[in-house]
Amino acid sequence: MTDIQTSLAAEGDDYAKSYPADRAERGPLDDQEAGSIKPSIDLGALRVEPRRGMQMRLEVEKASSRVVAVTFELDGSTIQVQPFAAPRSSGLWLGIKEQIAEQIRTQGGEVIPGDGEFGPELVSTVPVQSPEGYSKRTVRFIGVDGPRWFLRGVVGGPAATNPDAAVAIHDIFRSLVVVRGNTPMPPRDLLPLRVPDSGNKEGSADQV
Repeated sequence: MTDIQTSLAAEGDDYAKSYPADRAERGPLDDQEAGSIKPSIDLGALRVEPRRGMQMRLEVEKASSRVVAVTFELDGSTIQVQPFAAPRSSGLWLGIKEQIAEQIRTQGGEVIPGDGEFGPELVSTVPVQSPEGYSKRTVRFIGVDGPRWFLRGVVGGPAATNPDAAVAIHDIFRSLVVVRGNTPMPPRDLLPLRVPDSGNKEGSADQV
């Protein structure tokens, strides 16, 4: 079992913070912890370290044209990430995890709670409709509570079930830097994401 640090929530809060004990050293980092030594792709509330072979896709909400998630793909596996505002002293992941599990079961999916590199996680199997009929897709939900932010990841492909395939995807998640900023925001509000300066919403994030 991974050594997980769970800090105590302040009096009156429902959930404690959940994060790996080595988060401040290995990531995902807050921008106040990361500095600016390594090259990175600027996505607004997120910075990510580029690496060879990694593909990046921005998920855009049609109604508002705003970026609502970022998906990284490497070696056939994917991880979709979203950063949210969070309270200073309490966490979001333990509560959100319960809500995700309830939603998946309501939709006819199966959920297996577990404990992984980043702490409590969910492995879910959900029905997916295709032209050939219904099939099942397995994804894994991970989350980390940081300083005034929460970062959620949805892992797909081989990395959802294969620990060896998950190593590279976990490394991408570890390399993320969350730029929370000083603007007051309600907990669970999505932190603002943006298209990189290149203007490409989908394409290669290969390390040069």
